[in-house]
Amino acid sequence: MSGSHFIPPVVLPPSTALRPPKRPLPAGAIDCHAHIFDRFERYKLDAERRYSPPPCTREDWIALHTSLGVERGVQVHGSPYGFDNSITLDFLRDHPGRFLGVAAIRPDIGEEQLKRLDACGFRAARLMDQFPNGATTAQLEPLARRVARYGWHLEINIAKSSDWVDLEPRLRACPVPIVFDHLGRVRGDEGVDSPGFAVIRRLLAERNDCWVKISSWYRLSQAGPPHFDDMRPLVEALLATRPDRCVWGTNWPHPGLTDFMPNDADLLDQLESWLPGDSVREGLFAANAAKLYHFATA
Repeated sequence: MSGSHFIPPVVLPPSTALRPPKRPLPAGAIDCHAHIFDRFERYKLDAERRYSPPPCTREDWIALHTSLGVERGVQVHGSPYGFDNSITLDFLRDHPGRFLGVAAIRPDIGEEQLKRLDACGFRAARLMDQFPNGATTAQLEPLARRVARYGWHLEINIAKSSDWVDLEPRLRACPVPIVFDHLGRVRGDEGVDSPGFAVIRRLLAERNDCWVKISSWYRLSQAGPPHFDDMRPLVEALLATRPDRCVWGTNWPHPGLTDFMPNDADLLDQLESWLPGDSVREGLFAANAAKLYHFATA
């Protein structure tokens, strides 16, 4: 869809009602998925973007972490910036060690540029099939070859969960670790027996380098707010399959929403109520992500 024929919608800002969660997060908690959109005079939005974010500043994200008790984070480069990673690159440079990043890159990215991204804290390349201005699963193999030498993984945000079925043979052959973004985008009404979800669970069980982000369930729910009850069985199934390969992210500032905006502390409290017990908490909120993203140990 050409930018000259498509006017990106203006979307809702994140909630500013900060509060701590009902239960403190484990020490070393890591928010594995968020985006910043700020300094628009310096970091220009891509003409082909699908939405126009309001200001969602780095200061606001850090304030949210302070409120929630999060110590570290992963900044996932936002699609409204296309392949220009400048905003994320500069942010990582300003906070070495505390934050790492996920980049949007082309398969033909220059080697020196890729080295620079790696040196500044990028640890993965993101594929997004639902947006026209970024890399997609069509580039899975060449991108995997480019990032393999740096120990990066591929983070995949699929268009619809059934697409995992056709992708499964390619994912099995992928030479780098794979992260299923946002619960693999399985919707609440599809359920735990859906073919796409079966692919995710198989690969989590059979490959030791596949991971899934427990994030953005509110966007995938057909039941809707405030409880999103149809997403609970999916979260429970993933934690039962590979609790050591599940990581958590806020998905702040919940980009692209136009009708409702969840509160981050409410979402965290809700996720806590879905956990099978304390045995998965430290891994989900801290240890698993430290391993996946190669955070430095204290």
